[in-house]
Amino acid sequence: MRYVALDVHRDFCEVAIVERVAIVGRNGAGKSSLDRAVAGMVAAAEGRIVWDGEDITALPPNARVKRGIALAPEGRRVFRDLTVTDSLLGGGSTLPASKMSARIDEIYAIFPRLRERVKQPASQLSGGEAQMLAIGQALMTSPRLIMLDEPSFGLAPVVVRRLLDIIRELASTGLSVLLLEQSVRLATELADAVYVVDGGELRFAGDAASGIDHEAIQAVYLGAATTA
Repeated sequence: MRYVALDVHRDFCEVAIVERVAIVGRNGAGKSSLDRAVAGMVAAAEGRIVWDGEDITALPPNARVKRGIALAPEGRRVFRDLTVTDSLLGGGSTLPASKMSARIDEIYAIFPRLRERVKQPASQLSGGEAQMLAIGQALMTSPRLIMLDEPSFGLAPVVVRRLLDIIRELASTGLSVLLLEQSVRLATELADAVYVVDGGELRFAGDAASGIDHEAIQAVYLGAATTA
């Protein structure tokens, strides 16, 4: 079993990532700061980040990628001027050249829609296609943990439903998923465990299999909860 240990301000949270874990919070609650800190894109202001028993707090992003951590950041950040294929090549820059083609084929198997758009610039993709490409870029590194930051934002319900199905399929292969969402409904539908953050602090933790206390989560969103 793998662990991501997160020291959120003074509240220590050891998250056992078996399949799917959701971090939920309002806009500005600290979700994106958390995943960027885990990915090494920003320095942790305090506390530590532990992966597979190793303190990786001081490691640079490329070292974390090599350890199996990938991030699909919020805002569907893709290489807008590159074609779909070239974008995936960029996402897989740490892969040996001998494995690049096979990995791209695997991504196209996960997202058949992208195979139909191989020569299109990313800037011409729909919102759902761009989100698929952003996740595909992260998957190019063959991670053991993928962090998905607001994957449903701005997408039509039918597209969100398809993305959720894909995330479930990925988790079923043994890939650990850390989902960061504003939507409590989506988080509780997808995740095995849900953690709520507010103001950079852990406010609520619940096991989805045992039932989530939606009133407690609502209290956090309304600013009426105390630290869990």
